[in-house]
Amino acid sequence: MKIVIGSRDSKLAVVQAQMVIDFLREAHPGSEVDLATFKTTGDKILDRRLDQIGGKGLFVKELDAALRAGECDYTVHSCKDLPMEVPDDLPLVCFSAREDPRDVLVFPQGADEPDWSLPIGTSSRRREIQLRKLFPEATFESVRGNLQTRLRKLDEGGYGALVLAAAGLKRMGLADRIGRYLEVDEVIPSAAQGVLAIQGRVDATPELFDGFADADVATTVLAERAFVTRLDGGCSSPIAAHAQLDGDAIELRGLYYDEDNQQARRGRVRGAAADAVALACDLADRLLAGEGELL
Repeated sequence: MKIVIGSRDSKLAVVQAQMVIDFLREAHPGSEVDLATFKTTGDKILDRRLDQIGGKGLFVKELDAALRAGECDYTVHSCKDLPMEVPDDLPLVCFSAREDPRDVLVFPQGADEPDWSLPIGTSSRRREIQLRKLFPEATFESVRGNLQTRLRKLDEGGYGALVLAAAGLKRMGLADRIGRYLEVDEVIPSAAQGVLAIQGRVDATPELFDGFADADVATTVLAERAFVTRLDGGCSSPIAAHAQLDGDAIELRGLYYDEDNQQARRGRVRGAAADAVALACDLADRLLAGEGELL
């Protein structure tokens, strides 16, 4: 059996795809599992924020085309980078276990705190909105590029700190660069942050990923994505969602930014895990109605 795994060609994306490849080779001895990489539009346009150039869909359209053309059998994504709308002919096959979901501050090399005289580097309005409450003295400036490029810009004095996802740093072996973890009560992560999603065609074989797929994570991810979808959140909208299971219960934190009145509200809901999607939609409706904590 030959399986071709498709991925963006960034170093982090390849590391994440290799995790899937290593699993498949171990779980299915004798199978030939290869990697095919593709440069996406989102990786090419680095001088503007995602919401200015079409959103996160720019990171997947080339991979979707490769799946449809048979150039690969499955694609691996950072689930937080996937648009909320998934094509009917390219379903999500499974979700991985979740790496650390938190955002973090990365300081310049050798520093033990941010340099507040310089801007904090982030291209995420979701992060900026929440960090302004935590650090009112901070200024913010967009930063694009792959992980290595961003760290280089930081260490060369362009920024006082960067805001990044813990998961990517840890998968790249760069956990030692983390200066401060931002707990989910401080900065609610992007929906599905820390999770890998496997996408395939309608003839996909989910059983290939038995042992890699995490059913509990699937429950939390579907709730988080339902929250964003209910709010009609485009993939670059300043909306955040993070769910955690506690036995048969689920707790979901969510943040919604109203573009019309430029107000951000956050709240949480807890209930039966079996009702995860309904609970997520209920929380979204409450925030839309003006309930919740005003940031």
